[in-house]
Amino acid sequence: MAALTRFSVAPLAGMTRRLADVASGRADPDLVITGARALSTYTERFLPEREIWIAGGRIAALKPAGAHKGGARRYDAQGAILAPGLVDPHIHIESSMVTACAYAEAALLNGTTTIFCDSHEIGNVMDVAGVEAMLEDARQAPLSIFLTVPSTVPATSAELETAGGDLTADKIAAIFDKWPEAVALGEKMDFVPVALGDERSHAIIAAALSRGRPVCGHVYGREFVAAYAASGVTDTHEAIDRDIADDLLEAGVWIFLRGGPPTTPWHSLPQAIRAVTELGASHKRVAVCTDDRDADDLLMFGLDWVTREAVKAGMSPEQAWSMGSLHGATRYGMEGEIGGLGGGRRADLVLMNDDLDPTHTWYGGELVVENGRITPLLDEALSTRYTYPKAAYATVKLPKALKLAPELPTERVTVSAIRTELPGITLAHEKIVLDPANDWQTHFDRHGLCFVTVVERHGKSPGNVAHGLLSNFGLKRGAVASSVGHDSHNIIVAGTSEADMQVALDAIEAHQGGVCVVADGVVKALVALPIAGLLSDKRVTAVAEEVQALKREWEAAGCTIAYMGFNLIPLSVIPEIRITDKGLVLVPEMALQPLFSPA
Repeated sequence: MAALTRFSVAPLAGMTRRLADVASGRADPDLVITGARALSTYTERFLPEREIWIAGGRIAALKPAGAHKGGARRYDAQGAILAPGLVDPHIHIESSMVTACAYAEAALLNGTTTIFCDSHEIGNVMDVAGVEAMLEDARQAPLSIFLTVPSTVPATSAELETAGGDLTADKIAAIFDKWPEAVALGEKMDFVPVALGDERSHAIIAAALSRGRPVCGHVYGREFVAAYAASGVTDTHEAIDRDIADDLLEAGVWIFLRGGPPTTPWHSLPQAIRAVTELGASHKRVAVCTDDRDADDLLMFGLDWVTREAVKAGMSPEQAWSMGSLHGATRYGMEGEIGGLGGGRRADLVLMNDDLDPTHTWYGGELVVENGRITPLLDEALSTRYTYPKAAYATVKLPKALKLAPELPTERVTVSAIRTELPGITLAHEKIVLDPANDWQTHFDRHGLCFVTVVERHGKSPGNVAHGLLSNFGLKRGAVASSVGHDSHNIIVAGTSEADMQVALDAIEAHQGGVCVVADGVVKALVALPIAGLLSDKRVTAVAEEVQALKREWEAAGCTIAYMGFNLIPLSVIPEIRITDKGLVLVPEMALQPLFSPA
């Protein structure tokens, strides 16, 4: 996919004669990597003393070490493991807070050479224009990037939330027809409407299936699996435990085991993998993925880390690496191009130690990471990045004088509070009786509450503000806020002080997006996200440093779930209760709920 000439690899159809000549010894390869132990994802075994012959950015042959006697550049692997580059079947670039060009740096450092991204976040903000801007960005990145076209924008009806985008079946069909990188339909998040036969949901699925594109999924609840699979969905990364993972596999649905930092909602692998390790299911339709990563976690918890977690959970290293490479490629019908060391495949390769820690990465036969550091060739490529259109830098549109806290009840009421719990995906609907008090702080101290407010920021429903209360969030002071409020990406603010909440909102508006922590009227930490309120235009290492500072202040503020979990509080397709700019939403009823009711 990369447009950079140095990293371009010719289609196999134009390379077969040359590769045959090299493999047969009639012509010299461009590069020989020798002295390696090859990890075969086809047979799931280690092959000792091997060398790989590369020509035109593709693999010509895997041979016994020392087999090549002619002229060619040589690289001595010194006994390290040589494996195909990792293939991540489900990610969201926007969650990393960096552009696709910047994302490539972290991915290649982790041995990941191909990703399948769902850009529904920027689609929710900028409609088709945002998706196409992301595709242009991806074309300039030194990484193979494919799109799973956003399928659920907005995630719910206009009665329940306001989004910036509206990707209809016709718009999605047009993206498929225009962009060859659009290889699948992205995660169908509205699993309840899909199971209930919603006309719009099934028209979108039909746009993909009629073009021979697979449909990716997102489902909670075993009761929905049968109808979901019958609707044409053939993968999901939301298998959160052993039993639903087993149900999905039996229904013919691929599962992507999602591994993430254990304190976040993105670490379901240890439970879901038990369908294989305990129930005896085959791993042939199981892959691993990363899903959401911020810039900091992307560098520390890449797909290589997830494969190592699979080993810890009971898979062999050979099985785990196959789940991280060949299986993702196979799911999208690309096993003839990536995911293995077979002849004709792209020379996307990784050298690693016995612990499966990557040290070297070749992308299209070019060495881009050596001894854990990017090479000058890659550094040069990363220094020139795609420039997003001006409209992407002006997506936070707020009216003045917004009220950010609900009125203090003067009578005894029952409040529908949102209770947060680790890991932070599902949220509990907690009903709390509030007796009359002189101020909100009394309620906060007595019941462990704080304000939570969602502000519409697309300029489509100016002045839309919804008030709620968080339980168990732990915020001790000030306010926290984010323009990454999934999935419509309105601004979510939580706080104990309306004044500090306003400071946080003002900071986000001033930077046209971001995540921040405020205390005593001062912004303690902020990651500016000026592109669609989702992305920084800096290198991934710079953004990672900003995120580290944010996390320190987030923890100091007392927040009990990570900020990425906080960003999910408006995500109105996951049980039990959410808050959008239209108010509190009960899931799966998909109905608005008043904040206060008579006690």
